[in-house]
Amino acid sequence: MRQILHPGPIAGERATVVAGTPVRLRFTLEPGQTLDEAVARGFAAAGCEGGFVSFRGGRCEPFKYVMPAASPDGGHAAWYSDTFAPSGPVSFERAGAIVGRREGRPFLHCHGIWNTQDGARMGHLLAPGTRVVEPLEVSGIGTRTATFEARPDAETNFTLFEPVRIDAREDGTGPRVLLARIRPNVDISLAIEAICRDHGVRTAHVHGIGSLNEVRYADGSRVESHATEVLIRDGHVEMVDGRPRARLHLDVVDMDGGISTGEIVHGDNPVCVTFELIIEATE
Repeated sequence: MRQILHPGPIAGERATVVAGTPVRLRFTLEPGQTLDEAVARGFAAAGCEGGFVSFRGGRCEPFKYVMPAASPDGGHAAWYSDTFAPSGPVSFERAGAIVGRREGRPFLHCHGIWNTQDGARMGHLLAPGTRVVEPLEVSGIGTRTATFEARPDAETNFTLFEPVRIDAREDGTGPRVLLARIRPNVDISLAIEAICRDHGVRTAHVHGIGSLNEVRYADGSRVESHATEVLIRDGHVEMVDGRPRARLHLDVVDMDGGISTGEIVHGDNPVCVTFELIIEATE
């Protein structure tokens, strides 16, 4: 597979996984709040610190985001574009956010597609600079015993979400979710399958966001950008010949702003910087 060279020492562990008990979430983002404030309130009301939430519709103004870009120096393998701030209200076509904490405060990492006055755009949302202007009902999965925590990552020289346990009292008898972070140069489908095998998960829904080093789709099309922003549009794991098999349908934006979508090839889509996942066991 393609490999991307990051500036720091390569970590020996290529995936970090923490198990939790799922809490189904449905709440309304209220006007006047920034997107991160509104999501944090919904999670707090359910007693959750970490998880995943998805967005559709609504209106936000102002709305700020960035896209993937080449690094301006040798300090990183990839970077971000300048900030985009579309004029007028912006609505979500579809977007997903991993929710956790950074420096002790609620924080979210969001990728998605949104509708602007100039058409559909995709990227990495800047939640503190985005404000809700009409009520927006959202849904997701939270957990009260685990979360994602932003920590400095020596390999990539970024501060990245890492799953952590926040309460040792875990009920292992009911449904489970796995909070996971995948490191660079690992195929995302194979990584998900390995996690499922290691944790005895036979079937699952997969939610998450991240970046891939180019993209290879099952229909033969491809994205040649070494840095991308990715949203799992539809992901699941099923048993095939006695082994977990992942199928992922992604939305992708490249460094030129090109948006593509489709099911990806199994075994030829390596992570660029990071990939954050909620694997929701369904058996």
